[in-house]
Amino acid sequence: MPGGAWYAEDAKKIFLPPKAKIMTKMEELIQNFMIVTEGPQIPAGEVYFEAENPKGSLGFYVVSNGGGVPYRLRIRGPSFVSLSILPVIVPGNYLTDIASILGSLDFVMGECDR
Repeated sequence: MPGGAWYAEDAKKIFLPPKAKIMTKMEELIQNFMIVTEGPQIPAGEVYFEAENPKGSLGFYVVSNGGGVPYRLRIRGPSFVSLSILPVIVPGNYLTDIASILGSLDFVMGECDR
């Protein structure tokens, strides 16, 4: 990998400065304080971002009206989506088969109940 910054120069207000610079330079210390306390200044608009995970796709829907905190944030968990197929696979099976069907889906119940 070549040396140098890994982000654009105009994106400095989003990323935290390196720790070594925070301890030695006042501008980086102030920038670190502002990003940590107020959050990065995100432009107004909405975006959906999806990341692949071992259990499926994890999605984030963010609506921003500008500022450091999103106006709305929704998280689409992969386990909840995996359970949505149950009405299709369960009919016609025995009640005792449901435990095997649930085990084959490999879901996390703590994520589904939210």
